[in-house]
Amino acid sequence: MKKILHLATIGLIVALATGCAAGKFMSKYALQPTPHGVDDIERTRHKADSLLPGSTAWYDGLKAQGILKDAWITNEEGLKLHACYAPAANPAEAQGTAIVVHGYGDNHFVFLYLVRMYRDTFNYNVLFPDLQYHGYSEGDEIQMGWKDRLDLLQWIEVAHKEFNDDFMVLHGVSMGGATVMMVSGEPLPDYVKGIVEDCGYSSVVKQFNNNRKQSFGFIPPDVLQSASLVTKKNYGWGFWEASSLKQLEKSTVPMLFIHGDADDFVPFDNLQLNYDAKRKGYKEMYVCHGAVHANSYQKDPETYIHKVSNFLKTVKNMIYIGNYPYGAACGYYVK
Repeated sequence: MKKILHLATIGLIVALATGCAAGKFMSKYALQPTPHGVDDIERTRHKADSLLPGSTAWYDGLKAQGILKDAWITNEEGLKLHACYAPAANPAEAQGTAIVVHGYGDNHFVFLYLVRMYRDTFNYNVLFPDLQYHGYSEGDEIQMGWKDRLDLLQWIEVAHKEFNDDFMVLHGVSMGGATVMMVSGEPLPDYVKGIVEDCGYSSVVKQFNNNRKQSFGFIPPDVLQSASLVTKKNYGWGFWEASSLKQLEKSTVPMLFIHGDADDFVPFDNLQLNYDAKRKGYKEMYVCHGAVHANSYQKDPETYIHKVSNFLKTVKNMIYIGNYPYGAACGYYVK
């Protein structure tokens, strides 16, 4: 019996040590990829042009004219964070302000196609930040949208002070989509009237488990517990608390959910989970058929622009009672 217990103890120690090592590896692998930040700017400039040709020339042209400017904030943890901003194409008739939030491993350059959509097509003022660990912003690890939601609250204030209008929309893609869903559960200013999330994940643990199955299928799911504990110790948050679903349950802001039905990176089933989790306020859903991850705009730009434009028009026509919108869909009332 003593021998059996001894062997069992050794086995347990080995299992724990292996699990801890795997957890450390997974946490570092997921939250500290390389290259990143300033060193990766050139790659993402090329990516921006591949998503919509001429994007970086458009960006550089506005910069040269002094129209596109840089903004900086220091967040609650003392990190210096960067964003770019520009007024609407016709500032005197600006329709509102849009904050565009990029995805995992990207930066403010990548989603210039959305920045251009809001500024040049919809005539919105725009602000588009670099999240922690990305672009010109500081940070030692990716926050997967969870701590980023708190930084986004600061950027909301910055954009409002700069443009001083009463209609703001938040639009995020992939991890940016998760970020805007996560911030939707926080107390938001009354001027934040709409949110567009494109292919965001329903929770960090669900997303990492999908990544584990795709890339490290031989690693058991229990390693997520270990990785979460390592992340909690090192970075102050765990995988299970970083949930879009829990935040959406508290959200009252009108929201448009977008997802491609061929997406297997953030699986398509996340769309229905996210949509169902939002029980308060107006909501719409747009499924882009045949679109893979973060590809809905490129797959069908005309429909994408039409859906976002109609959503914004619907929200603008709503009657607000407190912070609750009432719209034509779901039996609400429209002006």
